[in-house]
Amino acid sequence: MTVPGARPLARFTDEELQVMLRSAGRAPSVHNTQPWEFVVSRTRIDLYADPRRQLRRADPTGRSLLVSCGAALFNLRVAAEQLGFRPRVRRLPDRDAPTLVASLAFDHRLHDPGDLAELYPAVELRRTNRLPFEERPVEDALVSRLCHEAALENAMLRVYSDPDEVLRLVKLVHDADSRMHADPAVTAERAGWIHRGGRDDGIPASALGPRPEQVHMPFRDLAAGPDPGRENARFERTPTIAVLSTRHDTVTDWVRAGEALERVLLAATTAGLSASFVNQPLEIEELRWLVRSPMTGIGHPQMVMRVGYGRPVPPTPRRPLEDLFRVHPD
Repeated sequence: MTVPGARPLARFTDEELQVMLRSAGRAPSVHNTQPWEFVVSRTRIDLYADPRRQLRRADPTGRSLLVSCGAALFNLRVAAEQLGFRPRVRRLPDRDAPTLVASLAFDHRLHDPGDLAELYPAVELRRTNRLPFEERPVEDALVSRLCHEAALENAMLRVYSDPDEVLRLVKLVHDADSRMHADPAVTAERAGWIHRGGRDDGIPASALGPRPEQVHMPFRDLAAGPDPGRENARFERTPTIAVLSTRHDTVTDWVRAGEALERVLLAATTAGLSASFVNQPLEIEELRWLVRSPMTGIGHPQMVMRVGYGRPVPPTPRRPLEDLFRVHPD
């Protein structure tokens, strides 16, 4: 079967492969673990989860691992469409290869970029922003757009600015924080991904941001302990919190949640919004279900974010391209 407007050969060049893999490597991941590996040929890219980078204490089921890989998958799709490709994507295609997250077959390419290409410039611009945001609400039209973007990836986004609902979620964040700080194994695991620089993964201490002066603030403080040199800052009075959910909670849903997450984040970046993650309640099973809206009770929460208008922040480090992939033996 021929595709109208398609070129006769879908092979990508070394330069095009680099564009796609660099874009995939820019995806957000839990503690910036970048837990992915790619196996490539001239017409196929396979995305594997790297279990060596899984947080065994905080993420024993591998849910956050697969959400992270799903975000990388979406960036791969965006870059492919920017180059004119329309890859066929199969998620978790092989039961005998549980770390194989997705396989992308490049059967044809078109002359023009695809619809996702409009998000491509945001791939390099997106940042996790742990600074205070401006005291202004996110416009209703933008909220609607972000919810629509999530729906296009088979997910649901609920955005909360109501003070009572925000306070309910903040209390869950603080409850989860207290429980995790009381677990030495969890705090030690997290501390292993925080550093003073010189690494190509994890989170530099300089990117942790200031600590909030307010008590009731949704914030993830990844620091292992007190830091006398770290500043406190006044954050927005009523933060905006977004919860990304899926209708089911299978491993495939976790991958799709990552795709929806990155689609929302790229659209938010394009619109001038910033975001940071406050996923602590999702890492404790009995708290995770309390994140769901008491008004609907629908969905399985996969990500919790604080969103708003923030100042620019520098990027976190990324693994070198040569560490991300290997060539298919065929």
